[in-house]
Amino acid sequence: MQQNKLHELLLQGIRGVAETLPEERALFLTTISERIYLALTNKQVIHKGMYPEALDIIRSKKDLHLYINGELSYSLFSNYLKEASKYKVPFTVVNDGHETPIGLVLASSTAINDGTEYDFFIEDDIFKRDME
Repeated sequence: MQQNKLHELLLQGIRGVAETLPEERALFLTTISERIYLALTNKQVIHKGMYPEALDIIRSKKDLHLYINGELSYSLFSNYLKEASKYKVPFTVVNDGHETPIGLVLASSTAINDGTEYDFFIEDDIFKRDME
């Protein structure tokens, strides 16, 4: 039993800690779907103005974190950052080298849905164009 534990520790030291759901984390800017309140595509973030659904979540949810795609220019997402700062919502600009159509994610640090359906998108015309 001790031998297995030692072997696991050695492997962690060599390879690093195993990450859960790496494909999902690459898509959703380092978080996982079961924690997401809202996800916007890159084009939705670039779209002039802010989505009222995002504003409602920023203003009402506790234990919230904003993740932003670092491939986007600051001027394109600064309005969301300013709003999050007003409500003391922490944020992370993600530059992890993974290409993703996701531009912004509002998520909790714990599970808020079962993660089986992606019902946290706003499926408007911009979303549909971004997913083509």
